[in-house]
Amino acid sequence: MPGVYDRKKNSAITRSISPSYSNALSTYFGEQTPDFSMAEGSHNAYVAALEAHGTDVTILPPLSKYPDSCFVEDTAVMIDEKVIISNMGHPSRIGEEVAVLEYLSKEYDIIRMPEKCKLDGGDVVFYDDCFLIGLSTRTNEEGANFLNDEIKKSGYDVKYIKIPESTLHLTTVCSTPRPGTMIMAEGHLNLEEFEFVEEIIKIPNSESYAANVLGYSNDRVIIADDFPVTRRKLMEHGFSITSVDMSPIMQADGSLTCLSVFLK
Repeated sequence: MPGVYDRKKNSAITRSISPSYSNALSTYFGEQTPDFSMAEGSHNAYVAALEAHGTDVTILPPLSKYPDSCFVEDTAVMIDEKVIISNMGHPSRIGEEVAVLEYLSKEYDIIRMPEKCKLDGGDVVFYDDCFLIGLSTRTNEEGANFLNDEIKKSGYDVKYIKIPESTLHLTTVCSTPRPGTMIMAEGHLNLEEFEFVEEIIKIPNSESYAANVLGYSNDRVIIADDFPVTRRKLMEHGFSITSVDMSPIMQADGSLTCLSVFLK
């Protein structure tokens, strides 16, 4: 989930790149086999960028059995002091959530989804006082409804967003860099579903990957490197930018937000 409520992002968990990363799922952005060594370099730079912005980062050990396990965002959704542990939508990823559950259960109340529910954390965006849940190929209605009920118990609003099959997750093509603002790739989502958003920064479809950003307080933002139009637009909107080379992560359809679970 790309952001916590005050955007300070004081602490986060990540997971080291799996030795089997070359077998990671690669459908939407990957144009070549995911490279373990290159991904390690990007992951190290990513962690350094989080720490430079004041985030205390815990790096969980790699899981050799799960090629996609560095994408911890999909395993858990934080709602105040409770954590929803999800049943991820792709069969090869089932089981990744166990180690995350074991770590977070030390400090948080854990809620497991029923078996029929499927949901990836990448389909969840927290926008101001509202959770957006994407209905995608990885998140079914049962999973969205279960999360919806838990969110409303905590007093937050929920909106469902339809995700086309051409897009992996909600966070793949949009994110919220500051209160009241969303950055969104053109050609993927129905803008009529986002009439509640005060400001939408549109980026071209050719730079869709760059729509996934990490927003911090005081208009600071971490973005993927080598997307000049997105960089220029964010600068025009007053953001202070740090960029990270995410191309080895992109090979496995992962983005900036995918690599962390930000904690309360």
